[in-house]
Amino acid sequence: MTAYYSNRYDIIVIGAGHAGCEAALAAARMGHRTLLLAIDLDKVAAMPCSPSIGGMAKGQLVREIDALGGQMARVTDQSAIQYRVLNTKKGPAVHSSRTQNDKGRYHAVMKAVIEKQPGLDLKQCLVEELVVEESPSASTSGAGRGRVTGVIDRTGFGYLAPAVILATGTFLSGRVHIGFHSYKAGRAGEFASYGLPAQMRQLGFELGRMKTGTPPRLKKTSIDFSAFTAQPADPDPRPFSIFTDKITLPQLPSYIGYTNSTVHRLVEKTLKRSALYSGKIKGVSARYCPSFEDKIVKFPDRDRHQVILEPEGLQTDEIYASGLGNSLPMEIQIALIRAVAGLESAEIMRPAYAIEYDFVNPLQLKATLETKAIDGLYMAGQINGTSGYEEAAAQGLWAGINAACRLQGRPPFILDRSQAYMGVMIDDLVTRGTREPYRMFTSRAEYRLILREDNADRRLAEIGHELGLIDADKVKDVRAREKMIAAEMDRVRHTVIKPTPAVNAYLDARGSSALKSGVHLSQLLKRAQLDYQAVDALAPAARPLPAQVTDQVQIEIKYEGYIQRQRREIARYKDLERIKLPPQFDFGNIPGLSNELKQKLGRVRPASLGQASRIEGITPAAISVLMVALKVFNAGKPGRQKDSFP
Repeated sequence: MTAYYSNRYDIIVIGAGHAGCEAALAAARMGHRTLLLAIDLDKVAAMPCSPSIGGMAKGQLVREIDALGGQMARVTDQSAIQYRVLNTKKGPAVHSSRTQNDKGRYHAVMKAVIEKQPGLDLKQCLVEELVVEESPSASTSGAGRGRVTGVIDRTGFGYLAPAVILATGTFLSGRVHIGFHSYKAGRAGEFASYGLPAQMRQLGFELGRMKTGTPPRLKKTSIDFSAFTAQPADPDPRPFSIFTDKITLPQLPSYIGYTNSTVHRLVEKTLKRSALYSGKIKGVSARYCPSFEDKIVKFPDRDRHQVILEPEGLQTDEIYASGLGNSLPMEIQIALIRAVAGLESAEIMRPAYAIEYDFVNPLQLKATLETKAIDGLYMAGQINGTSGYEEAAAQGLWAGINAACRLQGRPPFILDRSQAYMGVMIDDLVTRGTREPYRMFTSRAEYRLILREDNADRRLAEIGHELGLIDADKVKDVRAREKMIAAEMDRVRHTVIKPTPAVNAYLDARGSSALKSGVHLSQLLKRAQLDYQAVDALAPAARPLPAQVTDQVQIEIKYEGYIQRQRREIARYKDLERIKLPPQFDFGNIPGLSNELKQKLGRVRPASLGQASRIEGITPAAISVLMVALKVFNAGKPGRQKDSFP
């Protein structure tokens, strides 16, 4: 008989990676007694792969997490040793912040935050079983076949709670591969969980297999950095978090180099000894983060590939060799590394490896990340088929908030595709599923000009405050800044600049055409050659304004036409989203739809016509059929649904 911990919890989070940390903190901060379980407390918030946070589209996710009251950005600012904004030569819609971080410091800071959080317990154990009570009968109202009530660890000891969040990362049936050698592990040197995925299959969950990997770590003192090009940090970096006043850690460069034909030939000759190409690995690889073997096979015409050497911390000699991830035997890894210019004497401190793990098809989740099969059971992070710290953290925050909302009887927390990158990601997962590791991209967001990283606080801080995750003082700051933005926008739109010799000479010096008549400052600001500082010099504001204000004014004015167009597109998108599909709506009883579409609709069970329209294979004609069927259903004639069609 299982012995249970005497104190009951409201929410249990399994896994203390980036998803688990955000989920547990959100749940505790919303007032719930929360338990966070980790296999190894020394690996809380570990960064097992890249020592970076943010990047293309990922930076947007980090800022959204922060604006809602999550922790990732704050810890990033306390551990970042390099800040860079990517894509600055393009428009603001695709600007994305990225940091290099001190891995050890990131772990230590996040663990300290968790240990000090009231209402949150952190314990070390390996969970091998969920405690699930079966429902007497399946319901058509959207309820699952059972409900979770707790968990049992490897020793047979248990913990009880009405809500459980699985944030297991790569630990479900994890297996590490280095050449022909493989062994069970959640990450190199760490236990994997095999009992939990076995039980999940018994409960009816569809599990798949994915593969990821990590490059070797090199000893800093064994590298000839003169063969690489230094990539310094931005000279005036801005913090990731709205809670951070200033950056205090030293900023270090990264170093960029390239592979060569010798390296490529070596890999080509030894492909059969790669775990990936020998057939040992069955999991699906990440398309957008290929192993080095994949690069050689899939891009045979490339005569070189980029290698970026990234420091893993201020007090360590370990260097992350980005771009050289592989699953080759150790002796080949050594030869491969030493064939790269500048790495002729490099010492490998940790070898590269590939790892396979189980994931759950996210089509089995509701938009809250609660499973459809088991009430009270949520999933977040790589278990849902995603890759990346940032995607995991965003899901963890989302699941933690929703678990708390459910217990409080509050409406679910759901952001749509027009509100946040988070909303895009969750909608993609639960509507379309994924067959490969899912990674966030700016191209996935239809309304990315609205969902910029620079306005995340303007979009989401009020929501974070309503949830109890953003304090009153911080939301007051956001409101005050919003008032300043509105006032300055009004001033810029109504201040007229008249042509004078001095004004025209000023414009000519900046490559902008002379004025022939008076124009508003906003018209000048729309000129490509002029920025806010340039036009403000012609008619200065009454007092200096923060860059967070002037940057918003500049973007809103310069891209006004495009922004208005996207707002019109959002209005049309919202029209379909407002047409809800009841949980009991019978998709199998609609003539005019193919059996394939009926099956897809029945599996996803979209909440709205908008979501239905995004299911793979759903056509505009199918949406028209659904609209007719819904009208019949809403008229109170569900029994005649089938007879209402010719």
